[in-house]
Amino acid sequence: MENRNCEMLFEYLRSILYDSTIETLDISRLDEPYRKLGRGMQFLQHAVEEMLAYSADLSRGNLSGPVPEKDNFLCVNLKNMHANLNHLTWQAEQVAAGDYSQQVSYLGEFSRAFNMMTSQLREREAELKREAEKLQKRAEVIEGYNELLMKMTRHRSEWVFVVDADNREVVYCNKEENLEGLESEFCQKCKCENYNRDKIIQWEGDSQEVWELETVNGRYLRINSYPLVWHGRSSYVHVVADITDEQRREKRLSDKAYFDSGTGIRNRLFFEEQMERILKEKKPATICYLDVDGLKYVNDRYGHLEGDHYIREFVSLIQENFRSDDVFTRIGGDEFCLVLAGLHENLARRKLEEARAEFAENNRNVYPVSFSYGIYQIDGNSDDLTMEDIIRQADARMYDYKRENKEERV
Repeated sequence: MENRNCEMLFEYLRSILYDSTIETLDISRLDEPYRKLGRGMQFLQHAVEEMLAYSADLSRGNLSGPVPEKDNFLCVNLKNMHANLNHLTWQAEQVAAGDYSQQVSYLGEFSRAFNMMTSQLREREAELKREAEKLQKRAEVIEGYNELLMKMTRHRSEWVFVVDADNREVVYCNKEENLEGLESEFCQKCKCENYNRDKIIQWEGDSQEVWELETVNGRYLRINSYPLVWHGRSSYVHVVADITDEQRREKRLSDKAYFDSGTGIRNRLFFEEQMERILKEKKPATICYLDVDGLKYVNDRYGHLEGDHYIREFVSLIQENFRSDDVFTRIGGDEFCLVLAGLHENLARRKLEEARAEFAENNRNVYPVSFSYGIYQIDGNSDDLTMEDIIRQADARMYDYKRENKEERV
């Protein structure tokens, strides 16, 4: 009988300590001397179940779950941990709200890590505040400088105005006497209405741009546009100069001195001046030296009128395949130069090869047509580079190309 009681209690204790599913103990099956021990084990079972559930909640970060009863001696340390985690959570919330004075002294190594984090956050906040103050002072200096600049330009011939980037309203104009509360009525009376005002106002960009515009009444404008912050508002500034007289004067001069009469394109003089400017300003550029293949043969066999026709076809081909603002010049009888702003050797080579193929494919003459080319890039970093050096290099590359493709020559 005694062995049976011991075996029942032992199996119950084993299930409490080792099994995930605890067996139920029937006290009534125990003899009287063993029932008190059985009730003690039932109390232990309840304490263990509470401890397991409580520790599971804490391991998942659930701090709002049920708390074990006061007489559960197994959960004393867990309750201390629970209280520490609750307090730590509150401290973390205070740090998140900007209170970097929080310190932890009750969690050993974690305390040092937490305190180091709050110290670094406090230092970072102070650094950000110092940087913000510097930026604010810098912004005030810049704004003051811009105001001074606007006042200085009020009596200049240029038209200077500021446009709000969001609603496109004119918030400043140097031609307005009363700068307080700029009214649209003023702009309707101002000559800026004849200056394509609406088109200028629509400009937007993230960097400075100098551009030109022809107005509806035949005037020419040069506009310097750039973004800035004006009285705390994202804005665009436009400095507008009337360059009509300058443009007309340049056009008269260029029409007379800078154009080739046979083709209508720019001549050698224009090319030389452009190259001098590029070299002086150290601007990167791509030089394409072009030679019309077989022109002497066409002149000798079919006459110079046919040779001129051949050249004009070639000129039209290049103009159709390149942009109008690329500098295309005739520097000799059958020699031409094409200047592209920037380093675009691969692009130039591709477009020239496409033009050569188009030239041959669309040929309706009794003689074959083609051209050769050499490309030379100027990176803008050389101080001793001359125009003669550039022509010589491009010319040499053109003749290399001509030799490589001599089976296509006339």
